[in-house]
Amino acid sequence: MNEKVVEKDLLLQAESIWKKNQKAILVVIALIVLGVGGWYAYKEYLTKPKEEKAAEALYKVQQLFAIDSSNLVINGDNATGTKGALYIIKNFGGTQSANLANFYAGISYLKLKDFPNAIKYLKEFSTSASQVQMAAYTALGHAYAESGKKDDAVEYYKKAASTFEKDEFNSAENLYLAAQLLETMNKNKEALELYKKIKEKYPNSDKGIQVDKNIYRLSANEKNDFSIN
Repeated sequence: MNEKVVEKDLLLQAESIWKKNQKAILVVIALIVLGVGGWYAYKEYLTKPKEEKAAEALYKVQQLFAIDSSNLVINGDNATGTKGALYIIKNFGGTQSANLANFYAGISYLKLKDFPNAIKYLKEFSTSASQVQMAAYTALGHAYAESGKKDDAVEYYKKAASTFEKDEFNSAENLYLAAQLLETMNKNKEALELYKKIKEKYPNSDKGIQVDKNIYRLSANEKNDFSIN
């Protein structure tokens, strides 16, 4: 298997996964921030001035994030007086909004191909909302893969796959990304285990349907290696 071709295909798949799920992820984040009662209920819940100011600033960051203005999401817009995610993180640490700002900053840096900063901010983010945490782990996998840190990338793809297993499509996709990376590292036995896991746990997913050829190929190679020995 040509390593450069595999890695190129891997990154294209990673980008495709994000694009397919971006809207759904944004909806979940909006529900976390706004709550069932909407913006009014959210502001009522955040009674402390610090929380309210952070929430107002984050609301504008969310709008910029929704239209893919990555630089503005990170740094804000002096022309309109809009504060960016970094401002919220620096000035409103400890708030829910600052936590979410880490997610927005990390994803935006990833889109700008600034992988060290993507890793820095995504690792600061955490949430009990499994679908969003899954997206953060997947993004960390992408950032580490792009940085050439394959072991870390595999770790985060596997964490993403186990975070929200009800999402069969994304769980299978993350396991597949991890398996493909493992192949580029000549860890075919570990890759085969992940391919088999996809087939066993997510047989009806896109990757579950396609993965037979990967299992057959690596199983055949494993038998050949054994016979040579």
